[in-house]
Amino acid sequence: MPTELPVHVVQDPSRGFTTLPDQLTRAPDITVCVESVGEDRVRARFYGPAVPSLHGTEHRVDLLVRPADVRLAAARLCRMWKEHFVDHRPEDDPENTYATLVDLRSRPLGEVYDIVEELALVGSEFLNGTLLGAADERVERFRDYLTEALGSRDNLRVRFDSDLHVPWPMVCLEQRVARGAGLNALFPRFLGYRHQIEQTGGAYPWLTGLRDAPDVPAVSLNHDTRLDRKGRTRAADVTAVLAKGTRFAERTTYRELVDALGRHDLCEQLMYFWCHGHFVPNGSQPASLALRLTDNKTIDAQTVKDRRRRYGSESPFQPFVVLNACHAGVPEGGGDHKFLSGALIEAGARGVLGPQIEMPQAFAAEYALEFLTRYLGGAGTAGEIAHTLARYFADELRNPLGLAYALHHGMDTRLERADPEEVAV
Repeated sequence: MPTELPVHVVQDPSRGFTTLPDQLTRAPDITVCVESVGEDRVRARFYGPAVPSLHGTEHRVDLLVRPADVRLAAARLCRMWKEHFVDHRPEDDPENTYATLVDLRSRPLGEVYDIVEELALVGSEFLNGTLLGAADERVERFRDYLTEALGSRDNLRVRFDSDLHVPWPMVCLEQRVARGAGLNALFPRFLGYRHQIEQTGGAYPWLTGLRDAPDVPAVSLNHDTRLDRKGRTRAADVTAVLAKGTRFAERTTYRELVDALGRHDLCEQLMYFWCHGHFVPNGSQPASLALRLTDNKTIDAQTVKDRRRRYGSESPFQPFVVLNACHAGVPEGGGDHKFLSGALIEAGARGVLGPQIEMPQAFAAEYALEFLTRYLGGAGTAGEIAHTLARYFADELRNPLGLAYALHHGMDTRLERADPEEVAV
């Protein structure tokens, strides 16, 4: 006769083998993978709990588009934002472009609508034309499932895992309402307005778990002091936010930055860059973004790798990085922003946030002030805050530039502070 034995579990002996060495987070609602297959094909997959099932497996298809064409279309999308929005000169005030404005409520609604509609068209044609526009039954089925998944609900957590640089928050769904329905109907077509988005180039870059949260976070301002010397932006307010209640470090030169990166014990929870950027040649690959501080010396992905490679995964270097670098436009062949971001992430950074277009200084400073105030205050994860700001600038100020910021990894990263009682003990 079977007998039920009393069991009292006092520990989980397999915990170290069944969980990752990091705090656990739920998987994204949708993961979209877009990968180069040689020089003439792109393979696309997507899956996740918010995805309509197809025979119980992921959706996958080989797209009839070359990786080079995707890069060119992505570069054109960024260029159109610069040309049609940032550089727009109102007829009644030709001396001032939109680059000087953050709040566009003073501009005629029809004027703003026409520009944003053009950006939405370019973003939609990138997705439904260049990437998924082939007259192939399998591609059409894949497109229908993907756009249904991205368009049927709001505020999903979406990961785009790809070796192709695409400014996904600026990509759009197709028009479903009549033209002229208003900005309230137009903005929700942008993926960055609808959802939290992170871009990755590898699903699991970190080998170690998070370090213990500090009671006072360490942050740094790495900047070019020549930017906005006349104080026309809110950069000074950003500095004040960074320095309040933190262990604050300021760096203005190449030597100061590389000396810090060269230290094994560099442990900062937030690194903020306010400087110029430019694109440098990268062999057969698209040009990659590099930075310059006050002394005008180039800081690129290799600069980071040269200083951090020897430390491996045992280093305490795990910052969230904001690269607010105003660059001089995307090269004709396309530019790769995530090359520098990738080097920082490989070195241990938990996420990198930065603009995908030549961002006006006035808006860049305003965006940084809003983001850093929320992030340092523990108001939410980086993904939640970036999504909130994209909607805030669009809904309240009629400005779509919040959608031009992209998050590389770090959707679930937040600034943690140690419990004061634990610190006291």
